[in-house]
Amino acid sequence: MLGISRLVWMSAVALLTTSASAVMAATATNTFQSKIVIVAECKVQSTQDLDFGSHGVLDANVDATADIGVQCTNTTPYNVQLNAGSTSGGSIATRLMTSGSATVAYQMYKDAGRSQNWGQTNGTDTVSATGNGSVQTHTVYGRVAPQATPAPATYTDTVTVTVEY
Repeated sequence: MLGISRLVWMSAVALLTTSASAVMAATATNTFQSKIVIVAECKVQSTQDLDFGSHGVLDANVDATADIGVQCTNTTPYNVQLNAGSTSGGSIATRLMTSGSATVAYQMYKDAGRSQNWGQTNGTDTVSATGNGSVQTHTVYGRVAPQATPAPATYTDTVTVTVEY
């Protein structure tokens, strides 16, 4: 009888162990969301200097270009504005590079033909575009027109780029 009792006891233990394993194998699930809110935004990601190089007498047009990299969220409309520069007396039509009190006049255009001034009045003289999520490059077309040549020196001006969106 002892043999049967022991067999029943071992079977009971095996059954309990199997039942406990089955209970521990149960699962429960639920879900959650991942979320990000994208808002309209633009950034000036890069600028290049408008470098006209080294020249002697200013008796012919001196042309140069520079690129501005703008990145805006997809579908965001924006305008790229250029101010008149930091030199006193400069304007959107004629900016001035200076060395001491001497100046060199120059212009910035938004077209390769150098016929459309690039300024800061939206709808008039700015560059308009719509963001695509990547950096978009806008070229500044500069020109130093023939003029009385000032004394040899390095002439500079600082122009501020503003992106309005």
